[in-house]
Amino acid sequence: MKRGEVVWSGTWVAQRLGVELVGGEEISGLLGLALRRNPKRAHLLVSNVLGKHVPQSPDVVWRAGYDLGLRVRELLGDDAARQAVVLGYAETATGLGHSVADGLDLAPYLHSTRRPVDGVARAGGFEESHSHATSHLLLPEDPRLLAGDGALVLVDDEFSTGNTVLNTIRALHERYPRAHYVIVALVDMRSPDDRGRLADFAREIGARVDLVASASGTVKLPDDVLVKGQALVAHQESLAEAPTARTEPGSGPRTEHGSVTRVDLDWPASVPDGGRHGFTPEHRAALDAALPAMAARLAAALGDARRVLVLGFEELMYAPLALAREVEKGTQAQVRYSTTTRSPVLAVDDPGYAIRTRLVFPAHDDPADGPGERYAYNVAGGDFDAIVAVVDSTADTPQLHAPDGLLGRLAEHAPRVLLAVVPSYVPDRAAPTPTVPERAASGKPLPERVAPAKAAPERPLVPPTLPEPLRGPAFSSYAPDEVGWLLQDVSDVELEAPTEEREEAIQGGGAHYAESLPVEYQPSAEYQALFQSALEVSAARIAQAVGVVTETVLAERSPRPVLVSLARAGTPVGVLMRRWAQARRGLDLPHYAVSIVRGRGIDANALRWLAAHHDPADVVFVDGWTGKGAITRELAEALKEFPGFDPEIAVLADPGSCVRTYGTREDFLIPSACLNSTVSGLISRTVLRADLVGPNDFHGGKFYRELAEADVSTHFLDTIEARFDEVADAVDAQVKEMLSADRAPTWEGWAAVERISEEYEIHDVNLVKPGVGETTRVLLRRVPWKILARTGAGADLDHVRLLAEQRGVPVEEVAELPYTCVGLIHPKYTRGATGADGKAVGAK
Repeated sequence: MKRGEVVWSGTWVAQRLGVELVGGEEISGLLGLALRRNPKRAHLLVSNVLGKHVPQSPDVVWRAGYDLGLRVRELLGDDAARQAVVLGYAETATGLGHSVADGLDLAPYLHSTRRPVDGVARAGGFEESHSHATSHLLLPEDPRLLAGDGALVLVDDEFSTGNTVLNTIRALHERYPRAHYVIVALVDMRSPDDRGRLADFAREIGARVDLVASASGTVKLPDDVLVKGQALVAHQESLAEAPTARTEPGSGPRTEHGSVTRVDLDWPASVPDGGRHGFTPEHRAALDAALPAMAARLAAALGDARRVLVLGFEELMYAPLALAREVEKGTQAQVRYSTTTRSPVLAVDDPGYAIRTRLVFPAHDDPADGPGERYAYNVAGGDFDAIVAVVDSTADTPQLHAPDGLLGRLAEHAPRVLLAVVPSYVPDRAAPTPTVPERAASGKPLPERVAPAKAAPERPLVPPTLPEPLRGPAFSSYAPDEVGWLLQDVSDVELEAPTEEREEAIQGGGAHYAESLPVEYQPSAEYQALFQSALEVSAARIAQAVGVVTETVLAERSPRPVLVSLARAGTPVGVLMRRWAQARRGLDLPHYAVSIVRGRGIDANALRWLAAHHDPADVVFVDGWTGKGAITRELAEALKEFPGFDPEIAVLADPGSCVRTYGTREDFLIPSACLNSTVSGLISRTVLRADLVGPNDFHGGKFYRELAEADVSTHFLDTIEARFDEVADAVDAQVKEMLSADRAPTWEGWAAVERISEEYEIHDVNLVKPGVGETTRVLLRRVPWKILARTGAGADLDHVRLLAEQRGVPVEEVAELPYTCVGLIHPKYTRGATGADGKAVGAK
């Protein structure tokens, strides 16, 4: 990195895009600017004191959070501070939140995490879809940590629109209501329009909401900033000899690789590695006592190094920060601190640009959302004599030590690399930790701790009142042998509500989507003609996918599987797989349909019924398609309590690359997605509501007998089955190829959804529905904002375009869309957001 005259690290972007930071030298001292490829926001605010993208003195980084914590303690007073809980955001603000808790001193700390931990109950969770990562989980070792009445202090690096923090408060307030929230940020960059929202929000939830920030300002953007930004990013990428180069730019590696040495820290076993499961004042005292000896071990290994970088790892920010501060105090070396990150940012080697270099390396902690690239910014070219890489033991994997892994990349740019591994803290799963003060308890009902999977058989396998499966023609228009519905019939209950009312209730936190049903869409003659045309065109392609997924299941999963489709989108696929096995293999496979609800899990009573009547090892769960993989994860989490069941789903289409058993990974039109109950046996989407579904009941479902004249369920199945013979050879060839191929999920769909959510500033990945099937659902059941369509997509989207036209929803063509289309649900929906005709919802 070139040294010379000090230039504001936002100059390069400001001059080229006309971006202006309003707030004076205080703001420009805290923030620089960088670019990202994003059609909704061209610039990126880069903090100089966060310790994420820009190496900084560890004491400066820690003090930025500590001083904010002192202000919060002054705001609350000592008595209220003892009742408070500090919550930081993963990954960027985990260290900042911990430092704020240091300043507050009297309160425990917890940060959200993207790493699920077996046996630890979720005390909550939320989405931050503008980030390049998975859902946030809240995994306190003691579930009472979030159940108290004291103030909740939420810490993030930047408070801009406020969407993420306010959505978090809304979600937590529904489950753990309290009277006081304090939002803490390094910078408050809200626009004038956004500033009024905080008071309105506080009134809405009936609680006090305060804001504490180090500095405030705003960003002024010219009208053409997006066009200019995209052009500038494209130009800079074209200048690079290899846009995907592993080091970018102006940071050529040294001619000799440095050495890599492991240093044993002797980290105290009683101290958690961070706040993933909670970090108490008692933990803080134990860590402070152990730090001098650990820093001395690092100093001895550093020897005469004079310029040292301590590099943390994604969420693991505070432990390396504490070590860096202690090394800085105990040696003459100039110590800097930063961490690796998931977030991709353009690098430009200019003194007036915040991200001058980047190192790219593969993820090395087996992340829940699959493999991917990770980054270290402003490390290459930093002239460091030594780099101390601090990771937790979960991340100490062969990928870390591979030639293209993080350690190898660091060794290209420093003569000495030290590896310090902090043991990943594993909570005591038997009981809540006694070290969390009882002050966090409030007497309210507590979340139930999830027992280890081995405890599951202790429950009664089947409640005595569970009935036999429902079958047609009494329930559904399918033949009785086609599918047995592990549901209860709630056809006589009025559950339908207007789409606009449902959307407002769902987004406002007042209702779960499974507590009501949308009014069934009645297709026009034009739309019915489109369905018939799509079916005729795609029947052979679907038949081939049915054959491939069925033959793969028979070859790899079970020679006589029990098909269990996830109602209702999976049910037509399960029937088709059963028909294929019968027609081509002479097998009469059992087939059932069960309910799974996002955020609530699978119907546990249905699983108990299945376990009592079949070998769980033979059960194969079936669904129609994957989008971003939310249901795939939901099923895997739910089945931890039911050993013996295989959590892997078999799907007809896997455009999200979320499973390894599929018929195709193409994103094309499956005509059963075009309609609702009239192509799914006249059965509704499943219902889960406390007043309807008791502890010994299956989830509910409705049979729309009155729609019999419009029913095409059997016609859909028969049309595809008629093509089985003609695709048989193609199926055999494809299955042979697939069985020898690497079909490991890459979770590309999830990454794409996060990227889209960031680009369009939606701030909730649940409102981004990728793929033809999910987009159709958005148009039929939700309040759509806009539709993204891949440029050049053809007849697969005819029905989408027609529905969008009927609902007044814009369709935006996108050149690099990884799916054929993506449906975006309006991110700030209320009934007042609809147009005069009750259809269109405009952007705000």
